[in-house]
Amino acid sequence: MFLLLWSISVSYVWPIKQPSVRDDADGHLIYHTGDILHNRYKILATLGEGTFGRVVKVKDLEMEHTMALKVIKNVEKYREAAKLEINALEKIAEKDPTFQHLCVKMLDWFDYHGHMCIAFEMLGLSVFDFLRENNYEPYPMDHVRHMAYQLCYAVKFLHENKLTHTDLKPENILFVDSEFTTTFNGRKNREVRRVKCTDIRLIDFGSATFDHEHHSTIVSTRHYRAPEVILELGWSQPCDVWSIGCIMFELYLGITLFQTHDNREHLAMMERILGTIPYRMARKTRTKYFHHGKLDWDEKSSAGRYVRDHCKPLHRYVLAETPDHLQLFDIIRRMLEYDPANRITLGEALRHPFFAKLPPAQRLHEKCNENSVSASSSRERSHSLSR
Repeated sequence: MFLLLWSISVSYVWPIKQPSVRDDADGHLIYHTGDILHNRYKILATLGEGTFGRVVKVKDLEMEHTMALKVIKNVEKYREAAKLEINALEKIAEKDPTFQHLCVKMLDWFDYHGHMCIAFEMLGLSVFDFLRENNYEPYPMDHVRHMAYQLCYAVKFLHENKLTHTDLKPENILFVDSEFTTTFNGRKNREVRRVKCTDIRLIDFGSATFDHEHHSTIVSTRHYRAPEVILELGWSQPCDVWSIGCIMFELYLGITLFQTHDNREHLAMMERILGTIPYRMARKTRTKYFHHGKLDWDEKSSAGRYVRDHCKPLHRYVLAETPDHLQLFDIIRRMLEYDPANRITLGEALRHPFFAKLPPAQRLHEKCNENSVSASSSRERSHSLSR
């Protein structure tokens, strides 16, 4: 009898299964610290969350190192966007196998019960998160210069390969390592952080679009959206350049250039800061923001007063009338040219005097040119030898 009861109790305990994979109401994967995904990646912590899903810190049990794993929601549109991101990242890796052009390195990807998962190298905070945790203290000028240069360099590489990022913003620029030193600012009566290393990586290629692919009507996060996108005039690589101009302003001053959530108000801010939108663009758009080629905007309304009080012509934001500051605003102004055909290209931007002060070790485009010249000369030598 005892043996029979024991065998029944054992058979009752033994078949209990591991909990099945479950999602919450929004499509996020429900997980716990210590869970192992794909029989390989052990979840250590949650790093962040977005509309697409979550990013978790994992340990690769095969390679014995940590990485960031982007776990996409089990929702069709986000799953499809993830597949496009994987395609873009694979193409980038083909063109730049040694990752010299500062785009984030994809290490693996897999489908986990409907959740597309993409594994990346571990990086530091985004330049936005660092700014926020530093009480929106602007970055020093030498940091602005190096970060802006790297951003131009990385995005120029995308443009040369017929790809537009379409969602450039401080949240999508990550420090390789966000360790910092702290000093006391007597004028502000608080501690101020200064990042030790300004090396960055460009992330989030979920909206990146190749020239031959369908171009969505609206792209970019609101504050970094170019006028041709708002006016639905079609867009290409220059819309990224506009975004970079907005980002450079934000790094320099610690505030967003176009702080709005409404198209008409956004256009009014542009006119207040940059001057009148060209008549040709106003006449060409099918949107209803213009009347007889002039922005339909009441300056005496509460919204009108808000724009007048919170925005001023671009040159009035310059903090010092010194060459560094004036050169920075010259390049920002060229990036914020209304007409995308007249906007500065990133190749031209890298040669702008603002970047001339960079130390030789940081002049990546010059090193790249040297490498291509030496590569072509070595090819010529090998050809001459074969002859």
